[in-house]
Amino acid sequence: MDSSSLRERQKERRRARIYTVAIELFKRGGFQATTASDIARASNVSRGTFFNYYPYKEAVLLDYGSEVMDRLRDRAEAQLQVGTPPLTVLYEVWDLLAEENARERDLFPPLAYEVMNPNPERARTAYQALPLSKVIELVLKPMHQAGMLRADLSLQRISNLIADTYLMVALRWSAYGTERTLQEEMRMALNLLLEGAVRRDALPGGPVRP
Repeated sequence: MDSSSLRERQKERRRARIYTVAIELFKRGGFQATTASDIARASNVSRGTFFNYYPYKEAVLLDYGSEVMDRLRDRAEAQLQVGTPPLTVLYEVWDLLAEENARERDLFPPLAYEVMNPNPERARTAYQALPLSKVIELVLKPMHQAGMLRADLSLQRISNLIADTYLMVALRWSAYGTERTLQEEMRMALNLLLEGAVRRDALPGGPVRP
């Protein structure tokens, strides 16, 4: 192994250690209360080294969100390949994401806010790291190809609207809560959205069901 490959492996291991320590600290003490200095100290690196890998604290959460999106995409692809109906897959992905967000309730708001960051570069980075709309597009593509979705909206537009709705409903639930679980809130929102996105003659006996 040449020296450059060794350095790259060392950098990858250091980044992985910083990430793992940071997420543990966020879960234990809360995102807002955990500082970059706390993460650096617990990772046995300097504060400057932390910022070499993560230019701002929220960037750690983007890695976390990216991992969640990868798991959802893998699950969706596997289900579609074995012939699971797209709407069933969509509801399953929706539920899994809601369960993750409810379990890590303290991590979701700062992660979601990054997508709306007033700094365009940070917002773009967050959007690319959290491609929920791409996962939804993957799931709905067979329905689009079969002509089961509205023709006046593109598949990308429909997927973006569904993803944006998830973001806003989850943010409101995380901040204020309701008498319903996040999964219940999300299913209500998805039912409403799909009844507007799917052609009425494509619905099996009325409102969309998972």
